[in-house]
Amino acid sequence: MSIGETPPEPLPVQVPTRPELAARTILRTVITVLLVLIAVYLVYRLRKPIGWLVLASFIAIALSGPVNLLNRHMKRGLAIAIAYLGLVLIPIGLGAIVVPPVVREVTDLANNAPQYVQDAQDFVNKNKTLRKLDREYNIGDELQRKAKELPNHLSDAASVLSSVGGTIVSSLFAAINILILSIFMVASGRRWIDWGVAQARPEHAPRISRALDRIAVAVGNYVGGALVQATIAGVTTFVVLTILGVPFAAPLAVVVGFFDLIPLVGATIAAVLVGLVTVFHHFPVATIVWAIWAVVYQQLENTVIQPQIQKRAVETHAFAVLVSVLFGATLFGIVGALLAIPFAASIQIALREWWDYRQAVRVEMPAGVVLPEPPLRPDEPPARLNLPPGVEPPPANGES
Repeated sequence: MSIGETPPEPLPVQVPTRPELAARTILRTVITVLLVLIAVYLVYRLRKPIGWLVLASFIAIALSGPVNLLNRHMKRGLAIAIAYLGLVLIPIGLGAIVVPPVVREVTDLANNAPQYVQDAQDFVNKNKTLRKLDREYNIGDELQRKAKELPNHLSDAASVLSSVGGTIVSSLFAAINILILSIFMVASGRRWIDWGVAQARPEHAPRISRALDRIAVAVGNYVGGALVQATIAGVTTFVVLTILGVPFAAPLAVVVGFFDLIPLVGATIAAVLVGLVTVFHHFPVATIVWAIWAVVYQQLENTVIQPQIQKRAVETHAFAVLVSVLFGATLFGIVGALLAIPFAASIQIALREWWDYRQAVRVEMPAGVVLPEPPLRPDEPPARLNLPPGVEPPPANGES
């Protein structure tokens, strides 16, 4: 090699792969897969209590507002008792409005079924075409026989009710457990949240606490607004049906208010159900008036009532609303559909906070500079920047 020539670069050294390293990696991968499968299996087996915890969480968040309001004037324990007593009495009162008329009308239908069949038979006898069909297929006699047997079948309802007794008991057991879990969350949830936030990094704690507070406010506003909106729908329905002279105005108003809680499709389903009832009473005037009122009120609700009530809640895209409702209804039935919107709003808030955090920690660095990973603990020394030749490091905080 002559003077002034650049020495050749040394060839890279081939480091032999150790067999024990590959075996260790395979073992770690297998163990990880097994742990994931076990976790998925446990979640599947515990899906029912996990669902109870989810429902209890949303009930606790929804009732935290009334509890905090009552807590200004009384002890927190008494405020919790009053709030949950109202929560229990509401479905009992609604059941007292809906169930007796339904039971009474079903009984009257069974007892008056022979007369209804006789009226239908008289109508058939007055029509030549229907009379011919009746003679060929013996429809009238068969209806008369079934109508006479109908009152005797009412006693069979007791055996049917007894067969579903186990389902009712299990549902009551689930409801009681959900209420108890939510009571614990309302009573001690703030302390649990503060303790959990305190375990996070100091730079993350304020953002986590802010996200949780925003989720609580959004869920509380949505639930409270939905109840007010459903109440308005029920009251206006009762007034309209009373004016039209449609029977069962109060039970139908309760049905409309309940379905109005279901996003997107609930009000339409309720309007169709009430429209079917009006077909049998004062048709076609009542049906036409109700159809016009249902369309006008739904537009009014979508453009005026709902925006005014829900203006403090988190706005969620209609596609996300529909998807969340479908998922919630599939997982938890009607209750899941009711809680789908606040759950989607909570996810949206969490994702937005995470995105804001990512944007806040992003620093404009010179080309070729790799941003170091943050230290695992606050007391660790900061990592060194991997700077290319000729690039100066950015000034530290406080330096000019």
